[in-house]
Amino acid sequence: MAFLGSNIATDVGLRLLLCPLGSNVVLRTACCSVGIALPVYSTFKAIEREDENDKQKWLMYWAAYGSFSLVEVFTDKLLSWFPMYYHAKFAFLVWLQLPTVEGAKQLYKNHLRPFLLKHQARVDILVGFAYGEMVRLVSRHQAEIDYVKTLFLNILGSADGMPKGQANEADGHPRIEGNSQTITTNSDTESTHDG
Repeated sequence: MAFLGSNIATDVGLRLLLCPLGSNVVLRTACCSVGIALPVYSTFKAIEREDENDKQKWLMYWAAYGSFSLVEVFTDKLLSWFPMYYHAKFAFLVWLQLPTVEGAKQLYKNHLRPFLLKHQARVDILVGFAYGEMVRLVSRHQAEIDYVKTLFLNILGSADGMPKGQANEADGHPRIEGNSQTITTNSDTESTHDG
């Protein structure tokens, strides 16, 4: 128990985080925590407090993070082979959020905003087209979507209504209760299943 009060836990954590080989799992988890989990909670707090400055700060963060994620989708497989990639990504995500440097605000105002203002008309056309196609796709397949939704809700409903802890005394397995149904196959053989 003596090591709990010492710096061994901190040293191990820092070594795992800074070790370039074999620490990608730790770094990817850290990137997810710093890049998504913490900002989600901070955004929630900004919305609940109704602080307009805080809301604007987190909207700029999400715009910067979303742009970074778009670029990363196409480059991640290549860049992840470079040594220290996840270290640089982690540092970038921390930089985006640091209140002293306001990295997200800098990225938004200096690069993202001018780019989007310049290409706003084309982006609006593209987004309008994509939205229209999604609406058409959903309306064409509304019956299938309703069927899957009903099926999913029935599965969830039947799982909630299942008795817990009831077991068949003979074999120790849970009982399946319901009406007995007869199923006829092509070879005219009948079998009875509980359903």
